[in-house]
Amino acid sequence: MKKTFQLNIEGKNRDRVLEATKHEIRQYIKRERRKTLADGVDFWDFDCRFGTHPDNAQDVHFATLTALIDAVAKEGGDAFYLELLAKPGHRGARAEAGPADDELV
Repeated sequence: MKKTFQLNIEGKNRDRVLEATKHEIRQYIKRERRKTLADGVDFWDFDCRFGTHPDNAQDVHFATLTALIDAVAKEGGDAFYLELLAKPGHRGARAEAGPADDELV
């Protein structure tokens, strides 16, 4: 998804447009995650770019999208650009935990 979302639409409440925008993004994420995984792939990850225009979009972490959208809305921005591209994700092995130091002896 590569899209510029307008927040100020004539005749529509800005708060409702903001919520509809977030809903559209969530639906896209759900749709992408439902796709069948290839062999050796653990989950669908996303490459994310965010900015007020496509020219100034920067790479951001997926978990920060909602906070970034809210920040643009709070500052009174008219629009924002979002680029979400699904990619295969691979989980790394967790570090093994040693004996608990706080055990009672």
